[in-house]
Amino acid sequence: MKGISNWIDQRSIITPSRLALIDVQRKITYLEMSSMVNRYAGVLQSTYSIKKGDRVGILSMNSIDFIILLFSLAKLNAVVVPLNIRLTEDELEYQLKDSGLQTLIVDHDNYEKGKELLTRTNFLLLTFKTINIAHPEPLTPIEIDSSAPYIICYTSGTTGRPKGAVLTQENMFWNAINNTLSLDITSKDKVITLLPLFHIGGIGLFTLPVLLAGGTVIVPERFNPEQALEYIEKYKITIIMGVPTIHDTLRKSPTFEKTNLTSVRFFYNGGAPCPEELIHWYIQKGISFGQGYGLTETSPTVFLLSEEDFHHKAGSIGKPVMFTEIRIVDEDAKDVSPGQYGELLVKGPNVMKEYYKLPDETAKAIQNGWFATGDIVRQDKEGFVYIVGRKKEMIISGGENIYPLEIEKVIYEISDVVEAAVIGVPHNKWGETPIAFIVLKEETTLTDEKLKELCTKKLASYKVPSLFKIVSALPKNATGKIDKPTLKKYYVEEAVN
Repeated sequence: MKGISNWIDQRSIITPSRLALIDVQRKITYLEMSSMVNRYAGVLQSTYSIKKGDRVGILSMNSIDFIILLFSLAKLNAVVVPLNIRLTEDELEYQLKDSGLQTLIVDHDNYEKGKELLTRTNFLLLTFKTINIAHPEPLTPIEIDSSAPYIICYTSGTTGRPKGAVLTQENMFWNAINNTLSLDITSKDKVITLLPLFHIGGIGLFTLPVLLAGGTVIVPERFNPEQALEYIEKYKITIIMGVPTIHDTLRKSPTFEKTNLTSVRFFYNGGAPCPEELIHWYIQKGISFGQGYGLTETSPTVFLLSEEDFHHKAGSIGKPVMFTEIRIVDEDAKDVSPGQYGELLVKGPNVMKEYYKLPDETAKAIQNGWFATGDIVRQDKEGFVYIVGRKKEMIISGGENIYPLEIEKVIYEISDVVEAAVIGVPHNKWGETPIAFIVLKEETTLTDEKLKELCTKKLASYKVPSLFKIVSALPKNATGKIDKPTLKKYYVEEAVN
């Protein structure tokens, strides 16, 4: 395998004039993209001596330059460290030092943060501008090892210090193949990248798969619902990928109903389970809406729901993608029967190489090639899989296992509920008890007592939250997921105070 940059070089020969990348200022053909990739690689190699195995961080908003760098560094067999722009300097400092990062490339908006980090640890600080104005020597080709580390993508760190998942170019190739085959992505597709490129979802869903297929990627700098809808109509977008917060924000935009969506093949959800009310809202509008499942450690895609199943299997994450195997096992590592709950194990060429510099964590996570996801799922008799909850989020109350997602689904069925999150907290009698944080519509008259009454009708008594905390908003992380560790911290601090 010649490496993923070869996709762009080959496309520059096969379809040189086809548009590859679009942002607010530029439209780049595959021929131009290939030239930029090779030029950037030449600058990084000849001017800044970046070579195979060097760790290069990117701290930037979404942009064409970000995507060009992903392929340029792949051409050098260097290692990309995408950094979350929303992290504090302390959090970024940890990742810079942990990864052994030697070079940091920033955009204009993050230059000051880059300078601050330079006072804390040693690296070469570059900007997109310095790369663009440099005069490279001709690129010296190197032999690509596609099984070598390519991306160190840090997990969210909700259970402690973030771990760096090491992904290879082979991982990214097979993820692109899995997505392309499962969703019939072709050269006619146009995707808008609304997820951040510092997250594996922004890279793998569906930026790289669409570029492999020879389609077009539209790259807004940041998510703005009105701008996104404008781009969808203007550029005749076919695929819109997002997390639940993005899809919910889009439908609530005052311009949604005015937007021409006839080009759209489907909206797609990942990153967090999507409330079925939200899925059905789109479907009832005549808009195809699917859902999948993936993890940073799996590059990310494991499951996708095919278009023909969007409606009658709404709420399912679908079936495993083409070149990925799964098992669903009990606590004794034995396969469970259809309908039973079990932990999801994943095996395939999309599974990460390792956790960076954490051999013990790697050995715990991957055994005999099977990656333990920590997610509890069930599979119906037709083979469709449904997320039940996170193993680490499971609440044990009076000896009974409770999965917060099961409670959240019931709460989301209440029409006046906007958002909901359930966590487990200590309880003197039962060990733990579930509590719910709820965001309600402004005009509602719902009370916590009424919420409890409605939940009691659909949940066993031990699953009904002992407290319904009505709040104005729920904390989110950089990818739009509800931040449950922050909620737990808030609950503990409130209880103490």
